[in-house]
Amino acid sequence: MVLQKDIQMLFRQLFFFFICSVFLCFNTNAQLQTPSEFLPHELGEHFIQHHLVVDYFEHVGENSDHIKVEEYGRTNQNRPLILAYVSSKENLANLEQIRKNNLIRTGLIKGEIKEKEPIAIVWLGFGVHGNEAGATNSSVATIYELANKNNKDVQSWLKNTVVIVDPSLNPDGYSRYAHWNTGITNRVPNPHVHSREHDEPWPTGRVNHYLFDLNRDWAWATQVETQQRLKQYKKWMPHINVDAHEQGYNDEFYFAPAAQPYHEYITNWQGDFQTEIGLNHTKYFDKEGWLYFTREIFDLFYPSYGDTYPTFNGAIGMTYEQAGHGQAGRAILIENGDTLKLMDRIEHHKTAALSTVEVSSVNAKRLVSNFEQYFKDSNEGKIGKYQTYIIKGSNGRTKIKELTKLLDQHQIQYGNANSTSKGVNSFNFQTGKNKSISIEKDDLVVSVKQPMSVLTQVLFEPKSKIVDSLTYDITAWSLPYAYGLEAYATTQSIGVKDTYEVDDYKRINISETPYAYLAEWKSMQNIRFLGDILKKGIVVRAAKADFEMNGKQYGAGTLVILKIDNQKKLGAEFDKIVQASAAKMEQELDAAQTGFVTSGHDFGSSFVQIVKMPQVLTLSGDHVGRNDFGQVWHYFEQELQLPINVVDAHDLGSVNFGDYTTLIMPNGWYSDMDTATVEKIQSWIRSGGKLIAIGRAINSLQGKPGFSIKRKTGEKASSPVAKVGCYAQQERSAIINQIPGAIYKTTIDNTHPLGFGLTDAYFSLKTSGAAYEYLDNGWNVGFLEENPMFSGFVGQNVQNRLQKTLSFGVQDMGRGHVIYMIDNPLFRGFWKQGQFLFGNALFMVE
Repeated sequence: MVLQKDIQMLFRQLFFFFICSVFLCFNTNAQLQTPSEFLPHELGEHFIQHHLVVDYFEHVGENSDHIKVEEYGRTNQNRPLILAYVSSKENLANLEQIRKNNLIRTGLIKGEIKEKEPIAIVWLGFGVHGNEAGATNSSVATIYELANKNNKDVQSWLKNTVVIVDPSLNPDGYSRYAHWNTGITNRVPNPHVHSREHDEPWPTGRVNHYLFDLNRDWAWATQVETQQRLKQYKKWMPHINVDAHEQGYNDEFYFAPAAQPYHEYITNWQGDFQTEIGLNHTKYFDKEGWLYFTREIFDLFYPSYGDTYPTFNGAIGMTYEQAGHGQAGRAILIENGDTLKLMDRIEHHKTAALSTVEVSSVNAKRLVSNFEQYFKDSNEGKIGKYQTYIIKGSNGRTKIKELTKLLDQHQIQYGNANSTSKGVNSFNFQTGKNKSISIEKDDLVVSVKQPMSVLTQVLFEPKSKIVDSLTYDITAWSLPYAYGLEAYATTQSIGVKDTYEVDDYKRINISETPYAYLAEWKSMQNIRFLGDILKKGIVVRAAKADFEMNGKQYGAGTLVILKIDNQKKLGAEFDKIVQASAAKMEQELDAAQTGFVTSGHDFGSSFVQIVKMPQVLTLSGDHVGRNDFGQVWHYFEQELQLPINVVDAHDLGSVNFGDYTTLIMPNGWYSDMDTATVEKIQSWIRSGGKLIAIGRAINSLQGKPGFSIKRKTGEKASSPVAKVGCYAQQERSAIINQIPGAIYKTTIDNTHPLGFGLTDAYFSLKTSGAAYEYLDNGWNVGFLEENPMFSGFVGQNVQNRLQKTLSFGVQDMGRGHVIYMIDNPLFRGFWKQGQFLFGNALFMVE
């Protein structure tokens, strides 16, 4: 009887386990919830708040055996940046070896490839512009389909594919938009465009915390989101990269192939495979009757996009653009009378993303093979005119270190030359002409025979070839110009060591307080040092002219930190503060034991003036370019780590200007600034205030009494586009009046405080054809001469108009100054020599 009961119990247990097994077989996603099941609303009903996006991805990772989710960083507002790794269960267990195999193919690491079959690596990035919110919402739908084991097609693709999903490249911007929309939207979406839910306020969710456009920052890496993403991207070096965006709500879906111009270093394979991917998408879009377009608007030239940067890293980089954007809200009427809903946007992006995974899986062997060949050619230096770039050691340790920081982020290899050499025929970046040079032991040398060969060529080349001038962004960006470096490019292949060794920072070593500490004035690091010691109460002077002491030449702007100015107040703390700050900033100091100079002005002269900590006010709000304000804000808080006061431009008339020494008007539209406000500003300037006007802000000053800035006169009216026979060419005909962004060699008066620390030439990034006359009543510190040297595309009419015009000028007004900056020296935060010039405006112009 007992035996019979045991058999019955065993039978029940076996039957129970059998039923469970059958249930699990037919319900493999028992714990995995759909987005609509997980969220407090249906998918597409509302914009998903960012924390819920993260929560859902973590839920998927916890309830799937083939998805791994990890946090890779934090934003300025402390929101998590996450990635999901998706593949087969077997591949996920072998993920680290797959990653290493791929890097071995590039040459970035050494080793032996260990694999059964090639694995394609696909990176899907969503929502770099936060208010293109359909993109981030579609990432949730996409990750579910990738996790869903009932989707047999997807599961088969993952057998030879690793998919990396970044659901929100810009969490702070996305959250700004999603919170705003949630707070003001109607219970039932109002699709009429004039409803407030379609009128997103300044600065919009497009931009990150500092109002930077992260889709222009890949190459420059000025923002924390980019810096942290690059570390992950470089760990993987994917074969396919998708950058999911949104565009105007009446536009149709855009996918690859891209528009011209393609950068000349994009390979035929990269261009051709874009077409194959696009054709794969068409079978799904055609089936649904969805409209789309290709080969228009979105080109592959500027290197800092989310499609071009991956392309120059060997990938097939692509932008996908869905109709929507910040104006679309949850639903909006479109021109054909239909209503575009958030769920439509989600479906379109999800479909294109999954189609990308499919075509990558089907072509995995070809993808990997061509990727490997790309880097074989790179390591042999087969692409580009120049073989070696030389950055002279005489540029100084701090300026070179600023450059190597960026090169390290991109894993661009550099070092000292294997040996010194003479008579190397090279292109001189400063003159635009060839010159025979010597390569010295402290020069930084970059050979293009390396894995990052193409990226090196693209970032360093003095002039990029542009095959079609109808382009979407700036057309020149060469790093030696941006960083203000004496640099050369040669067609000769120069051997390079694996490391770059330069003299270490020399900490001052003295036994007693000197008469004065002296600090050079040549780089951003010098400005950071000045800001740091001013914050700590140190009194600092600056030499307003060159001088010589102890056989050494010191340039105008040299900081003179006198014992007599500080020791009574600070005592023994004076030396500790100065030396500690110098060590932190790696600022080399010289000790002067006397105030008597060999030549120039002694330290008691009126030519050695006290530098004051500026009390800065800047303007924000919908009259100001959001990126332009953000560049000023970021410059103070991140580059200088100094405080800045911000007021809405609408409230300028109510400001007590006596609280501030400096007013910055970023590029913007201030046409409604009334006469009383202008007179109030002028009175403040005459009493010692300083106004810095950038870009279009100058328009609000020109023509007003007291301001000497004038638009260039005597220009010929541009010819209208003919009305007969060239309607299709109207866009192309208009480019004679355009300058999307070019570098101009600008003559500098470096005896003026605005030019201190510069050579007699500054390479300015000019993004506007606005032309101003030389100042009749003021100092023309930076200006274009006749037929100036330039790099990039400039329309013929703009070329003519810009000759003999002002770039940077200073007008003295009473005891104060107006500084006119026609070109924005803080553009996108990467023009380092411009940041230094701006530092002169802050500290040296007194």
